[in-house]
Amino acid sequence: MNGTIGRRGVLAGASMLFLGACSKVADSTVGSHLLGAAETWHKKVHRSLADRMALAREYEKDDISPTFKGNGTVNINTPEYQAATQNRFADWRLEVRGMVDTPMSLSMDNIRALPQRTQITRHDCVEGWSAIGEWTGPQLSTLLEAAGVQEGANFVVFRCADRFSQGPYYESVDMIDAMHPQTIVAHMLNGEALPVKNGAPLRMRVERQLGYKHPKYLTAIELVASLDDIGEGQGGYWEDHHGYQWYAGI
Repeated sequence: MNGTIGRRGVLAGASMLFLGACSKVADSTVGSHLLGAAETWHKKVHRSLADRMALAREYEKDDISPTFKGNGTVNINTPEYQAATQNRFADWRLEVRGMVDTPMSLSMDNIRALPQRTQITRHDCVEGWSAIGEWTGPQLSTLLEAAGVQEGANFVVFRCADRFSQGPYYESVDMIDAMHPQTIVAHMLNGEALPVKNGAPLRMRVERQLGYKHPKYLTAIELVASLDDIGEGQGGYWEDHHGYQWYAGI
């Protein structure tokens, strides 16, 4: 156990160094090459040191943080989202689409009726803070297996309701992280319905990744063969517009 935590700590520290440098060097050609090399190094080291399907550490209820702060978007000031909060997301739909045999549109009742996983894990934000929370929701693998993943689908793209200056939020993971047992579509935090500030009614928990890979206000899960046509081709909002690395494993 101590060896595993040590490796995770080293990798998380390296990841923070690279991410902290992004805003300073991403705009230059040399910086772009450096970031690309750093991401490749980080990905290779991470995969060589640990089984990608190994579990992230899980904690006890006594370890849960007193508060789990909201970050980034903490509310969505659109008429549609405000109306959704008023009716407790009774009409919210989660689409599963793209390279699947059976596209689905799931209600919150559908989500709650699926087999559930509860896990107490630590959220590590690129800004330097961490919090421990108890998350509940179906495993993403359950949804993907129900929809039927088509041959050639290599990535899962998450579409979200929150918007930034350059458009809606989106993120992606590869099929290894998508099928990881701790990757869940969370609708509860600490035994209660997910708060708005934390991404109500649905957010991803991708426990082997840094916080920006856990998108909030989830509206769709889309399977694709390539990330080339997603945004600017780097796989996520922060990756496309702010130079963050796509693979942020911890």
